Amino acid sequence: MYIADDRRYDKMKYIRCGRSGIKLPQISFGLWHNFGSNASFSKMEELCHMAFDCGITHFDLANNYGPIYGAAEENFGRILKAGFGRYRDELLISTKAGYDMWPGPYGDNGSRKYLIASLDQSLKRLGLEYVDIFYHHRPDTGTPLEETMLALDQVVRSGKALYVGISNYRRKESMEAAAILRDLKTPFIINQRNYSMFERDIESDGLIDYAAAEGIGIIAYCPLAQGLLTDKYLNGIPGDSRIKRDGRFLHESAITEKYLHKLNELNILAGQRGQTLAQMALSWALRDERVCSVIMGASKPSQILENMDVIGRTNFTEEELRMIDDILAE
Repeated sequence: MYIADDRRYDKMKYIRCGRSGIKLPQISFGLWHNFGSNASFSKMEELCHMAFDCGITHFDLANNYGPIYGAAEENFGRILKAGFGRYRDELLISTKAGYDMWPGPYGDNGSRKYLIASLDQSLKRLGLEYVDIFYHHRPDTGTPLEETMLALDQVVRSGKALYVGISNYRRKESMEAAAILRDLKTPFIINQRNYSMFERDIESDGLIDYAAAEGIGIIAYCPLAQGLLTDKYLNGIPGDSRIKRDGRFLHESAITEKYLHKLNELNILAGQRGQTLAQMALSWALRDERVCSVIMGASKPSQILENMDVIGRTNFTEEELRMIDDILAE
């Protein structure tokens, strides 16, 4: 059923993550959605194997991905135990801690106690001795940054993570974190940020330029803007959409007539490029190799196969980029 040799790697392009020795697949697989406690195990397993067969080697998790909290890690651990784990040395597995995870004052933010305890719990759920990348999931102004960064350093020195990263840190915060980790000689290699045609903050705050100069990789989450940059919403909100199923992160109020007009204009341009809207959105996020990977979710294997078609299709003409900017500015 699954490819058993290295032919899978012919399908994917791998980009070096900053100045580290690690290369990331241009498309990584995220388990934020569709891997919760209410998901089908066989479908989750099929998605992971399909992703890997396409050369997607990086699987991205966090302690509170679900629902319920911890469910995505637990389910991925079951998938590893069921046979996927035989590919462990070919996989790059990442997880995070930084948002609320358990009740009380020690289950949130960036304290040494929380981060180390959370990673221990994550490893138990995953059934692993270590993860490849452990992220602090968000800045915490209530904890000294030195404490948070020293905790990241310790998890590497203890063998529980090979590399560390940060997520949702802006340029100034990233500079401060990098300075501490540089002094500690901690293998800090990556910053995970929201990036899409609709969310371009890493450009405006200068993070992408700073990261490139300092040899820090940028990996983008939500490159499809929670599914808005797909054909799903071109004619309004369908009944089976994520907005209808789970409105925690994407709200009906986001789908305005103005928004629909932009989506349809972008869709026309994508068709002229011979792509779907989703493919063009992924290609756009990968047009600059300073973004070493984008994190893609999927609810069915066909979505993975469709999005694999962006590999080798990340170039845009100046006219196409101008047209995209004009559409977004309307």
